[in-house]
Amino acid sequence: MLSYEGLMRINTVLTGVYRMAYLSLLWLLGVFAGLVVFGIGPSSYALAAYVDGWFRRGDVPPVARTFAANFRADFWRSCTVGWILLAAGAIIVTNLFSVEIWAIQFANVVALFVLVVAAAYVFPIAAATDITAVHRRLGAALLVGFGSLHWTIIALAASGGVLWLMWQFAAPLLIVFGIGIPSAAFGLVTRSVFRQLADETTTPSHHPVPHRNTARGITE
Repeated sequence: MLSYEGLMRINTVLTGVYRMAYLSLLWLLGVFAGLVVFGIGPSSYALAAYVDGWFRRGDVPPVARTFAANFRADFWRSCTVGWILLAAGAIIVTNLFSVEIWAIQFANVVALFVLVVAAAYVFPIAAATDITAVHRRLGAALLVGFGSLHWTIIALAASGGVLWLMWQFAAPLLIVFGIGIPSAAFGLVTRSVFRQLADETTTPSHHPVPHRNTARGITE
């Protein structure tokens, strides 16, 4: 028989699964409520902000109310990031299928990978730091993504594999967990990255240099 501790672990896991499903559905609702172009950026920011607080600090406030507040909190900057990602994605995909020169196709594949990395990290970066300039958020996303390239590849492979299995054997689950799975994967990566940054900035050195830590929730 399962022990009390085992039952509590199972309950914790199931609660997390239900919460992620709820967040995924709220993300879809926000995207469609904003007619995609005004919804995908703020919805992605709101999802990333909740996941960051949940994974990194253990905060589990009311899901819907917190998501709605985060949706409004950084609306126009998140919209701008979403527009940039959508426009860049449209250009890259169009070039990928319309150009027959293999060198240009290869360049577009590389550009698409860079865009995926930026999209995976830019909203967690925005939610977890005080960086406000859109170009700096995108730059920081690429810095974190390629600075932890092995974890980026693992997160992409794991989330892609799970989504592919769902597509093959349980397609309706994509509606419930489609965005939640990659959000959880990259939330684990950014949690590790920000904790390492916190450890580095709080470690005393022989020649301390005044600096400012931009990660929210990390005290110096």
